[in-house]
Amino acid sequence: MVKTIKTLALWACIGALLLPSLAAAQPAPFPLPRPADRIPAGYAPPADAATAAPAGEEDLPVDGEPGIAAAPAPADLAPSAAAAAEAIAVAVDPRPVVLTAKITENSDPITEGLVWRIFETRTDATGNLVLATKTDDAMARLQLVPGQYVVNVAYGHALAADILQVSESGETDMAMVLDAGGMRLNAAITGDVSIPINLLRFDIFTSGSESERTLVAQDLSANNIVTLNAGTFHVVSYFGDINAVVRADLRVESGELTDATLYHRAAQIAFKLVTQAGGEAVADVEWTVKTANGETVFSNIGAFPATVLAEGDYLVLAKQGETVYSREFAVQPGQGREIEVLTTVY
Repeated sequence: MVKTIKTLALWACIGALLLPSLAAAQPAPFPLPRPADRIPAGYAPPADAATAAPAGEEDLPVDGEPGIAAAPAPADLAPSAAAAAEAIAVAVDPRPVVLTAKITENSDPITEGLVWRIFETRTDATGNLVLATKTDDAMARLQLVPGQYVVNVAYGHALAADILQVSESGETDMAMVLDAGGMRLNAAITGDVSIPINLLRFDIFTSGSESERTLVAQDLSANNIVTLNAGTFHVVSYFGDINAVVRADLRVESGELTDATLYHRAAQIAFKLVTQAGGEAVADVEWTVKTANGETVFSNIGAFPATVLAEGDYLVLAKQGETVYSREFAVQPGQGREIEVLTTVY
């Protein structure tokens, strides 16, 4: 389930984004929340730091504006030369620029949650575009010297970029379309057994093979709406911290909310060492849980440790002092269960 995220091709190679989709997704009207100012890894614009011009091209201030090269006219310049210098100064005066952004071509302008970055077309020593200005005003009202710029706007994890040509006269207006949608994730245990929210987290990657994927958003909580460019994404759901992991491709449509629930074949498991079935848990026990192939997946010290394990066969070892007790057990998806280990010498 793959789709290309539409971030416009820039001459500084701010490239296209491939993003993931889910067969079980259920589109709905898209009530976008105020997103955080985050840029997905792999898609961030150049660093927010202006860089000095190369040697030999030192900029001189004009009318208090740095970065514009101009030489002051001597007092004894001929009238025609003075007029020409004045004309140049007028030409490079900053002009008003108004920037707005929309979710789709036909939607209303976004009123909050935008982050604008405007870059010069020159690059620094690292090859990144030089940042001219940044603002988080939904309707960006700027003053820019006439010329060409690269504009990048972020809304949550959705991005758009375009070339801006600032006019030498009048106001320059630009309305950008993010082509974005929303994704809301949840997970359950097979059989529609609910999972405590504190045991769930999600990562979102671009689509493609594992080696090609780029992290877009990490450690997301269940039921939060994430704003993304329309496209296909690879989503990973983690139930607990061990081996209960589910992956799916989910699709985001422009202007819509994609609701998706991923299903885990796993269960919550608790352990206790007892002298008889149903007895009280013995304290100060060192616990180790191994898979059928001998891989250690869990270790803990205590009387009543608990964890989440994926479906499968396991061996649990309970060590008290120099004595080790053990039990084989199987995990089936469903409600949590308690595994008792009897004090029989291993």
